[in-house]
Amino acid sequence: MAKNKTTETQSSVTDFINTVEDEAKRNDAFELIKIMQQITGFEPKMWGPSIIGFGSYHYKYASGHEGDAPLAAFSPRKSATTVYFFLSENTEKELVKLGKHKSSKACIYIKKLTDIDLEILKNVILLSIKEVQNLYPTK
Repeated sequence: MAKNKTTETQSSVTDFINTVEDEAKRNDAFELIKIMQQITGFEPKMWGPSIIGFGSYHYKYASGHEGDAPLAAFSPRKSATTVYFFLSENTEKELVKLGKHKSSKACIYIKKLTDIDLEILKNVILLSIKEVQNLYPTK
């Protein structure tokens, strides 16, 4: 069985964010930390070299593949900030109201936080966490 590449590390979140060249993206990253910390109640941790995650859960698929993943996470990438979450019917309904973003299977891409409705983003993250915790309850 292949080992997950993205696991929690002891690297400094602040040091990582300070390597982000674009000042606006850096500021957005610090704002997202406040938002996700408030919603999850967890301190930010680095997951792999470039993902900032909050909390974690253990998943196991029918295929036998299992691992740990953050409850909520984001990464300030060069082209856009990627916000990772569990996509469901409920989160999709909320994303329609989010504002300017692009989405894929398990994340959204945001150029800048001022392009979106932060209250909708908070709701999407909260819904995602609740659904993950229902699917993969902590034992």
